[in-house]
Amino acid sequence: MRKKTVSLDQAIGHILSHDLTKIDVKTGFKGAIFKKGHVVGQDDIETLRSMGREHLTILELEEDEVHEDDAASALGSAICGRGLKLTAPSEGRCNLIADFRGLLYFDPDKVHLINCDSDWVVVTLYPYTMVEPGDIVAGFRILPLVIKKAQLERALHVGAKFEVRAYKPLKVGLVTTGREIKSGIIEDAFRPKLERKIAYFGGSLLGQNMAGDDLCEIEEAIQNFLDSGADLVICTGGMSVDADDNTPRAIAQACDEIKFKGIPALPGSMLMVGMKGQKVIIGAPACVVHDEWTSLDLILPRIFAGTIPSFDEVRKFGVGGLCRRCEMCTFPNCSFGVKA
Repeated sequence: MRKKTVSLDQAIGHILSHDLTKIDVKTGFKGAIFKKGHVVGQDDIETLRSMGREHLTILELEEDEVHEDDAASALGSAICGRGLKLTAPSEGRCNLIADFRGLLYFDPDKVHLINCDSDWVVVTLYPYTMVEPGDIVAGFRILPLVIKKAQLERALHVGAKFEVRAYKPLKVGLVTTGREIKSGIIEDAFRPKLERKIAYFGGSLLGQNMAGDDLCEIEEAIQNFLDSGADLVICTGGMSVDADDNTPRAIAQACDEIKFKGIPALPGSMLMVGMKGQKVIIGAPACVVHDEWTSLDLILPRIFAGTIPSFDEVRKFGVGGLCRRCEMCTFPNCSFGVKA
């Protein structure tokens, strides 16, 4: 990159070598109107002449160099996947913006690889963050004014890709176990909470079945919902190690595959997830009734986004899976589950 002085007309399409300051005596304004690195455009000429400029010092790139804005745009176009839009570059920075409500997906290891080059700065939310339309999910920029083409090619070769997956409008069945609830001795408190949670994802509750503690009765209640078109069945109660707790056994009998039983997250370590074909069956521990946020809330976004975590993924929930029970709860914008 080298400096060169040219006339205004010759400067169009070239890069400014330094900030250009304007002083307005009437308004008292003094500051940079055009910053170093700005690419001079036709629309800038009139303003520059009003500042008394007839010549400019510009920078000419070498054949193996890329301007910061061009490099940022190239990387942004490569990593911007579905559910996201890319902002125009400014001083070598672009952002990825969520188009709709959904769950953020990307491979953090690939972000680390890009950041191995100290001239790149890629900063993101955590993977699996629940995002809203307009949320910035990633920001990235080039630190120097120009970088080598080889640096850009290395970043592009990493193959990083970000996307937001929209939630699916799943149909949900609720199986409530426990003879004390079925008999009316204890009032169920989970249904209204569940309806509120699934409504956020665009889901709908097909109904609730009070199944008592009998193994066959619980399994039958699960199967009835599956036969009725439920995409997801959530069973509450009977998930501990008490002699009368048959819910895990009923889920195991109703499923083709158990994804995991037990999860390193508190509250909610007794969570269980199984599959019957493409349908999901969850055994939710008792804490989901009295705690507002539990391990269930770390799993539901993924299920509604169309993915079921494996045991290998779930075992990593232990780092970040401890709820701090803050007096002013801000979940999901907090540390609970951020490493999950």
